[in-house]
Amino acid sequence: MTPPSRTPLGLADNYGRVATDLRVSLTDRCNLRCTYCMPEEGLDWLAKPELLTDDEIVRLVSVAVNQLGVDEIRFTGGEPLLRRGLVDIVTRTTQLRPRPQVSLTTNGIGLARQAEALRDAGLDRVNVSLDTVRQDTFQEITRRDRLKDVLAGLAAAHEAGLAPVKVNAVLMRGLNDDQAPELLQFCLDHGYELRFIEQMPLDAQHGWSRDQMVTADEILDMLCDRFGLAATDAATRGSAPAESFTVHGGPATVGIIASVTRPFCGDCDRVRLTADGQVRDCLFARTESDLRTALRAGADDEELADRWRRAMRGKLPGHGINDPSFLQPVRPMSAIGG
Repeated sequence: MTPPSRTPLGLADNYGRVATDLRVSLTDRCNLRCTYCMPEEGLDWLAKPELLTDDEIVRLVSVAVNQLGVDEIRFTGGEPLLRRGLVDIVTRTTQLRPRPQVSLTTNGIGLARQAEALRDAGLDRVNVSLDTVRQDTFQEITRRDRLKDVLAGLAAAHEAGLAPVKVNAVLMRGLNDDQAPELLQFCLDHGYELRFIEQMPLDAQHGWSRDQMVTADEILDMLCDRFGLAATDAATRGSAPAESFTVHGGPATVGIIASVTRPFCGDCDRVRLTADGQVRDCLFARTESDLRTALRAGADDEELADRWRRAMRGKLPGHGINDPSFLQPVRPMSAIGG
């Protein structure tokens, strides 16, 4: 007689939230130098011995899926396409049972070369960061002349069926704050799904300023001047970070992630694993829990799962950006993983 399957004890915090969406950073390295993320000279990258190996990443992802009830995996960076073992990691992740949904957040550089291989590995979809479709603005924001490569990556992902292809855009005052309608029209023309994200205090320089942030309300005002937008049913949003709006009656939509002005912490279902094996219960957490040391010391899956559960219990009720005492996390976004 086959014993009944054991129901995983999930990643619950003390406020009733359960994390089922795992963001896994594969590297802290990046081939762009976006002004809102890192300085022009780059950062001190993690040394190779500090990084989780491919096998260690798959092992921890397996623990998350099989022991902790995680059903969605998002591979991030830095820039995850720089990870040589990416396709193999995706293949092994999509072979897990129960099979999680597997996606990738990327800047798109190199995606044209890897889109088909990633599709064949089982990748379900991609999110591509693109803040402008103007070459001069792209170069000013990223400090690199690579817009053509990103556009080619988007087209390749769409052709490979990694759908829906989502585009993530951040608007910055004085740089691209007038380009929201242009970005949306570009995505409508190409069949991509656009989401605007309020700029968050996650830059390495700690230069974020609320006054310089383009808010969700401002973005909506700009879009409504040109497009007919209507809010979708809020009940269908669930734990999704984006507020969704139909464009000209649908079916196309545009999303706005208002992490700062309309935080959604009460519905958060995400947990993060850094490239060096640290659990972060919140994007803005100032503390981490080390899984790498226990993993390399021979901990079995149950011990790793138990450590992970304990790490989640300390999650705060919110990110605290709007509290006067808020302090940015020490690690920037490139080292945390999106």
